[in-house]
Amino acid sequence: MNAQGVQRVVVVGGGTAGWMTAAALVKLLPRRVSVRLVESEAIGIVGVGEATLPHIRAFNERMGIREADFMAWTRGTFKLGIEFADWGALGESYIHPFGTFGYGAGTIDFHQYWLRLRQSGVAVPDLQAFSVGVQIARRNKFQLPDPDPRTLGSTFAYAYQFDATLFAPYLRQIAESLGARRTEGRVVKVNLHGESGDIASLLMENGEVIEGDLFVDCSGFVSLLLGRALEEPFQDWSKWLPCDRAVAMPCRTETSLTPFTSATAMEAGWRWRIPLQHRTGNGYVFSSDFISEDEAATRLVGAVEGEKIADPRVLKFKAGRRERSWVKNCVGVGLASGFLEPLESTSIYLIQQAITFLLELFPEKHVRDVDRDEFNRLIDLEYDRIRDFLILHYHVTRRTDTEFWNYVRTMTVPDTLHDKIELFRRSGRVVKYREGVFLDASWIAVYLGQGIVPVGHDPRVDGIAAETLAAGMEKLVRDIDATVAAMPDHRAHLEAYCPMAEVA
Repeated sequence: MNAQGVQRVVVVGGGTAGWMTAAALVKLLPRRVSVRLVESEAIGIVGVGEATLPHIRAFNERMGIREADFMAWTRGTFKLGIEFADWGALGESYIHPFGTFGYGAGTIDFHQYWLRLRQSGVAVPDLQAFSVGVQIARRNKFQLPDPDPRTLGSTFAYAYQFDATLFAPYLRQIAESLGARRTEGRVVKVNLHGESGDIASLLMENGEVIEGDLFVDCSGFVSLLLGRALEEPFQDWSKWLPCDRAVAMPCRTETSLTPFTSATAMEAGWRWRIPLQHRTGNGYVFSSDFISEDEAATRLVGAVEGEKIADPRVLKFKAGRRERSWVKNCVGVGLASGFLEPLESTSIYLIQQAITFLLELFPEKHVRDVDRDEFNRLIDLEYDRIRDFLILHYHVTRRTDTEFWNYVRTMTVPDTLHDKIELFRRSGRVVKYREGVFLDASWIAVYLGQGIVPVGHDPRVDGIAAETLAAGMEKLVRDIDATVAAMPDHRAHLEAYCPMAEVA
């Protein structure tokens, strides 16, 4: 710590993780930190993760970012959820929405009433008909949620789909305007304290030595500080999440500008489609044990909707996380800490959560074990619970058409996930916990969307007559239809609200 009592924070690596971290620290801890970010223009960024979760809106609000300006700069579109096609079985699809089913109020989940009617033999629409978010998405419409919690228009949430290569420069402007300093160049050596083992300084390629009190590793898959210098072990989760490659390729948008991300199951993984204002992002996430890189690239090129803008490029990765994300005086954020494939758009969320936990547990003078342990407990919970949710998509499938799907369908899953599945299968109950990103509606959407229909239901719903429930649900479907019908087209809303900016 320097003479003024200000923590010297050194962020290694730019990209989304680095500049989100730098911007948040200088904005939210303005008198406690000085921030220096080290990055090299010669080292590229991953830059294909363009879809987010609704939590990013809270980050932007804390940063004072105006939504329309942000979306115009990053050429963003709105995202109401994720469409999953061919996951449960070929020809089937469902949407995992951001929001609730029904009105979402009350002590008993709406789907329990739906289950009660279904199990009593009453014909009821698919649960997706009772989600405002799903119905808006299916009709390619959008408007901001109603602030009145009593209305159906308040029962959905939204996130963004944007150009990740434009997000980091946007955040860099904010960070530097608030005092963060950027240093261009490569780190060639990480110097450790002989006694404590803490990181003391970084030796740059040009000979400069950069000292700091706290180091944040945002160096991506390289994990320069946490993995290489401090040798923190990596937990390999590839036995449950076997996809270890992605081939990505943008194309021109030639179909509707959908307010959702698409994840279409392929023979050895799945394909994403993310529509932006100026292009569509495409990629095939796959397991190299079941298909070659060349074959995957061929499948992707044959599946995209329009003229390609760039040639396919391959990314290599391994699912898992470091045993600890905060070691000594080094905090890993983003890919340096761990990787979970982008199936549920959790990459930026995990960056955001790491930053949030760091801000809440930021050391006053020296790093305390209790703070470091709590950070690791919280971030491990995030990774572990997202891991189980991702495995669910693969494991709960009825597909038997390829070796890949036979493997994931029959593999042994973590006990934590197995117990969740069996609980829902018996009674429609969802395991509840206070920490973690995916709440009841998310699990329900995937369970039912992929064919797990409970044999029982919550007995508390038996006190209402079936005829009363059926009449109420018929009215709810009509009300949702009327609410959605009054909304504008997604593209029209974008053109009025946040037309894309020309970025130099």
